[in-house]
Amino acid sequence: MNTPIRLLGASLALAFAGCATAVTPAAKPPFQVKLIGFNDYHGNLQSPGTFGLNTATLSANRPAVGGADYLAAYVGKLKAQNPLNAVVGAGDFIGASPLVSALFFDEPAIETLNKIGVEFNAVGNHEFDKGAVELKRLQNGGCKLTHGVVDPNSCKGLGSGVAGQFDGARFKWLSANVLETATGKTLLPAYGVKTFNGVKVAFIGMTLKATPTIVTPSGVAGLEFKDEAETVNALVPRLRAQGIESIVVLVHQGGFQGAGLGDINGCDGDLVGSDLAKVVGRLDNAVDLVVSGHTHAAYNCSSGTVNVAVQLNEAGQPLKDAQGNTLTTRTPRTAGLPNVVGRLVPVTSASAFGRVLSDIDLTIDPNTRDVTAVKATNRLVDRTDATVAPDAVVAGIVNGYNALVSPIAGQVIGSITAAMANTSDAAGNMPAGELIADSQLLATQAPGFGEAVIAFMNPGGVRAPGFTYASGAAGEGDGNVTYGEAFTVQPFGNSLVTLTLTAQDLKNALEQQFVGCRGQSTQRILIPSAGLKYSWNASAPCDARISNLRLVDTATGVVIDQIVTAAGVLTDPLKTYRVTINNFLSTGGDGFTAFANGKDLLGGAQDIDALTAYLARFKLPAQTAYDPSAATLQKPRITKVSAP
Repeated sequence: MNTPIRLLGASLALAFAGCATAVTPAAKPPFQVKLIGFNDYHGNLQSPGTFGLNTATLSANRPAVGGADYLAAYVGKLKAQNPLNAVVGAGDFIGASPLVSALFFDEPAIETLNKIGVEFNAVGNHEFDKGAVELKRLQNGGCKLTHGVVDPNSCKGLGSGVAGQFDGARFKWLSANVLETATGKTLLPAYGVKTFNGVKVAFIGMTLKATPTIVTPSGVAGLEFKDEAETVNALVPRLRAQGIESIVVLVHQGGFQGAGLGDINGCDGDLVGSDLAKVVGRLDNAVDLVVSGHTHAAYNCSSGTVNVAVQLNEAGQPLKDAQGNTLTTRTPRTAGLPNVVGRLVPVTSASAFGRVLSDIDLTIDPNTRDVTAVKATNRLVDRTDATVAPDAVVAGIVNGYNALVSPIAGQVIGSITAAMANTSDAAGNMPAGELIADSQLLATQAPGFGEAVIAFMNPGGVRAPGFTYASGAAGEGDGNVTYGEAFTVQPFGNSLVTLTLTAQDLKNALEQQFVGCRGQSTQRILIPSAGLKYSWNASAPCDARISNLRLVDTATGVVIDQIVTAAGVLTDPLKTYRVTINNFLSTGGDGFTAFANGKDLLGGAQDIDALTAYLARFKLPAQTAYDPSAATLQKPRITKVSAP
C-alpha cells in the first residue's frame, strides 16, 4: 500500500517542479460542411422551361429555371456561404440530352459541369448509353473517333483549356456497384474522399442494379451491376479502417412522393414502397446521408421537410391569392427513410435538368469524425431572381455551342394542331409516343424496307416535354416543330429494326408489359402504331391479361385481323407479322426478352430520321398540320378493362 503512495507523491513533486505530464486535450467544437447536390442534368445547357415549388402554383406563375449559366451562379452563391463545401451529383449528367449537347457527344455537358464545379458524381443508367469505353473517354478526355478519325463534331473545346481539344471531366464519376467482368474490378472508382478540417468524408457512388434492363445491351456489355445496399455495406469496414466515419451515398435510384402537392421540400408518403426506400432500408447504420436521382422527382426527406396543405375557406373550397395561385400552409417536420436499424436517414433528390439544387448542411463532430446533424433545403434555380447574375463564362460556352447547332436545331420539319405530352393515361395511351410509333411504321412499311404492319415505341424513350404547340426559342411560330424540338423528344439515336413475330410471340411481348410476368420488373406499356388495338386486365394472371388484340382498317375501324379474341384466345398462334421496334427493344431492353424470338431481322433508319420524314408530311403551308385527334389515328389504341 505504501509504494503507490510514494510514487504518487513523487509524481506530484515532479509535476510541481515543472516537468511535463499528460493532459487530456480539449474537445474540438463541431463544424459545418455544405454539400450542393443535383441529379439528372441530361446535358440541359439551356433552361428546360418553367418550374414551381409545388403544384399549387399556376403554370403561368412558375418561373423560368435552370440553364448551365444560372446553375453555375447558384452553386457559386451557395459555396460562398461556407468555404468547406463539395458539389456532388446522383447520375445521368449525360445521355438523353438536347441537341445542343448531344450533337457534340455530350462534351458540352461535361465542360459546363466542370465550370459549375462538380467534384463527385455517381454513374447513372444514361452514362452507359454509348458504352463503357465512351464513358471513360468522357471521364479522361480526348476526341471522339469515327471510323478511325476525329469526328468533326467532337473536340470543339469551347469549354476546354484549348480550342480543338476536350479535357474530359474534372469531377470523378463513381461506380461502386459496377464491375468489369473480365477483371472483377470496379469500372470507375467506388468512392471519393474529401477532407474538411482534418476530417475525411467519403462519397460512395452507384447506379441502380437494374441498369442492364433499361440500357441497350451493347452499352453494358462486359459489366456486372451489383446490389446497391450490399455494395455500400461491404465498403463501410474499408472506409472505417481509413478513419472515415462520415459517409454519404450518391445513388442513381429514386422514388416519388405520395398524394399531395409535390412540394420540392416535401416527403409526402415518405417514399414508401419505392425502390429507393428498399435500398435505404438495408443500409448500414454508418451511412449519414443519401443523395438520389433517376425518377426526376424532387423530394426532401430530412429535418428540412415541410408538409404543404391547401388552405380552404368555410365552404371547403381552396383559397387563392391575387395571381390565382392556391394558398397553402407549410408545416415543418422531421422525415427520412428508415435504415436497417430503423434510424431515419436523410434523403434528397433535386428534380432534373438543373431545375433544383439540394442545399445540404452537414454538422460534423471532429472528435468522433462523424456527422451529427443534416439539414437540407431544395432550392429552385430561378432565372427570374434579380439578385442572381448568370455566370458569364458558362453563358459564353452555352452560347457558343448554341450558335454551332442553331442552323440544324431551328429548322422547321413539320406542323401540329395541338400539343402532345409524353405522359400516358391509365391504359398506357401516350399522344407523343403514338406519333413516334406511327413514324416508325411508315418508315418500314414499303417493300424492301421491312414490310411492317405494326410498330411499338417504348414509353421511356419519349422524353419531356413531348411535342409543344407554342413557339420555342427558335421563333418558329406556334404549331411548328423544329428539328431541335423533335430531337429533344427522341434523343437516343436508336436504329429501327423490323422482325418477324408469330402471333404467340406478339401476345407474349404484350403480356411481358406487366410486373412479374415473364421476368418483367416494372410495368411498361408499349405504345402501338395506328391500326393495332387491344385491351388488358390488370387483375388477370400472367399470360391472361391481353385480349381483343386486333388489326383494324385505319380509315374505317373495321377489324381486318383478330389476333386474340375478346376471351383472350389466340386465333392462329403461328401466324406471322412484321413488327418494327428500335434496337433497344430488339435486344431485350426494358425487360422485353420476348422480342428475342424475332426472325428475319432487317435494320432500318435512325428513329430521329423516321420522325423527321413523317412530320414532313404535315408541314405547313404545303400540307395539312398533324392533328392528334384525327379519326384515322384510331384512338384510343389501348383499353384497360376491369375485372368481370
